[in-house]
Amino acid sequence: MENQNQNQNPNGEINIELPEDVAEGLYSNLAIITHSHSEFIVDFVRMMPGVPKAKVKSRIILTPQHAKRLMRAMVDNIKKYESMHGEIVDVEDGMTLPMNFGGPNAQA
Repeated sequence: MENQNQNQNPNGEINIELPEDVAEGLYSNLAIITHSHSEFIVDFVRMMPGVPKAKVKSRIILTPQHAKRLMRAMVDNIKKYESMHGEIVDVEDGMTLPMNFGGPNAQA
């Protein structure tokens, strides 16, 4: 029982550390999502205009349960953002990627 609450303070809050190098963040303008029966893999890619090769800048591996929680949190945050700043317009710039880019059953 003691190990389960190791990352929580007496108020039940989670203690999270954000190292300085991680706090700087990485820019990504494309996410490629693949999955197996036991995990979701999200590759964050940076594509640059006129450069034929893109690089995966970060890969996050999630359980299906955590992927669904992330999806719900993103939907909630997008609704909050749009209520403050207006609808986010999805601009199609003509860029198309093969659906198997980065692995089987990829979705962007």
